[in-house]
Amino acid sequence: MRGEKLQRRIDWLTLALYAVLVIGGWFSIYAADYDASTSGSIFNLQQNAGKQFIWILTSIVLIAGIFLLDGKLFETFSWVIYGGIIALLLLVLFFGREVAGSRSWFEIGSFRLQPSEFAKFASILALAKFLSTAPNLKQLPNLIKAAAIFLFPAALIVLQGDAGTAMVFGSLVLVLYREGMSYWFLVAPVLFIIIFLLTLLVAKTALLIAITVLALLGIAFFVRNIRRVFLIVGVAVIFVGTVFSVDFVLNEVLKPHQQRRVQLLVNPDLDPLGVGWNTTQSKIAIGSGGVTGKGFLKGTQTKFDFVPAQSTDFIFCTIGEEQGWFGTTFILVMFGLLLMRILAIADRQKGGFARIYGYGVACIIFFHMTVNIAMTIGLFPVAGIPLPFLSYGGSSLWSFTILLFILVKLDAQRMQVLQRF
Repeated sequence: MRGEKLQRRIDWLTLALYAVLVIGGWFSIYAADYDASTSGSIFNLQQNAGKQFIWILTSIVLIAGIFLLDGKLFETFSWVIYGGIIALLLLVLFFGREVAGSRSWFEIGSFRLQPSEFAKFASILALAKFLSTAPNLKQLPNLIKAAAIFLFPAALIVLQGDAGTAMVFGSLVLVLYREGMSYWFLVAPVLFIIIFLLTLLVAKTALLIAITVLALLGIAFFVRNIRRVFLIVGVAVIFVGTVFSVDFVLNEVLKPHQQRRVQLLVNPDLDPLGVGWNTTQSKIAIGSGGVTGKGFLKGTQTKFDFVPAQSTDFIFCTIGEEQGWFGTTFILVMFGLLLMRILAIADRQKGGFARIYGYGVACIIFFHMTVNIAMTIGLFPVAGIPLPFLSYGGSSLWSFTILLFILVKLDAQRMQVLQRF
């Protein structure tokens, strides 16, 4: 009887979209590592596809475990979960294994676990718990406390050397905006990024002149009181400071490989055989797929290993080469439907905790999807973050599965409460 009630309460559309993406990713991982000379099975545990099959099976166990728990436990123990993950992020700094320049992994035998992947759902749980107590985000102390919840784990991840994963946490600023934060805190980082990129493209002198002229025009046409004069002058000073800080950030803050990735964004032909190799080969693979693709297991870029990390961060180019425009469009539609469904689930929640958690889930998945695909087609520097549900890796699949199905469980709990009335 209980099982029948649970079946009625589950959002099956979300589960179906999840299954399509996970299975699609599994077959794409198989295609990315396929070797025609050995013709290994998709279940071969010596290959990434076979290992991914194990991660999928264990993810099903995780989903079952989440459904067996009372949804209220996630809210009750949100700070405990957050504290546990913070402890793991601290421990990995001292006892973690360094992989590709990042000390982000615990390694036990052949098993590896990346705590930073699980910090995403833990941070959203804590943020939802804090914001559901209805603090006014117009007040700066409340805003600082809310931002600190996700910026602190992000800072620890930066110390691990994984700036790409840390960057994901910035997407949660959209949750703060949704819950009442002034839009200026949303616009300011975007303007900072635009000024940063313009400094790389345009001569500093020309940019400084443009900022000065725009400030003077703003004062001349829009100022009605002295307060706005100070406001415009203050913004102009911040922009000027940003222009002068670019060299420092680029040369002193970013690591050499990160510097080259940023430079590659503004000059795609800078180093096609070095740091630009991944992106160049990825674009060739996607472009060679055309409209319908070369066919499953027939990708030449894939077959000859032209694209490193093709089963992980660059899995999208495998789909583009073998399934073409139809395949990549299908994946984008699946992600679009999933995000729309997540937002619909969030909006129909009666409690603030589940609603805010839902917005956080949408932000994380949207950011991961957008940045991963953008870097695959050369519109964003290589950030080293996976494509949700499709990229190879147990930590990634587990963390996104937990992230999504906590929301599905909270939603099922909401429907259970409504049925009692």
